[in-house]
Amino acid sequence: MPASTPVKCPICGKPAAPDTTPFCTSRHRDRDLLQWLGEGYRIPGRPISPTGLDSDEDAD
Repeated sequence: MPASTPVKCPICGKPAAPDTTPFCTSRHRDRDLLQWLGEGYRIPGRPISPTGLDSDEDAD
């Protein structure tokens, strides 16, 4: 069986710690969580209509 590739912290690139994988420290883990909670990470989608989400435009 091939050796597994060491997991690197997505924040700084250092090796991940076993108790905070995939992050190297709990500080970096918390920083990533705050990015999610503060909408720092976004997935682009199609624009919504000017009338808002309650529009029947896409209803089938």
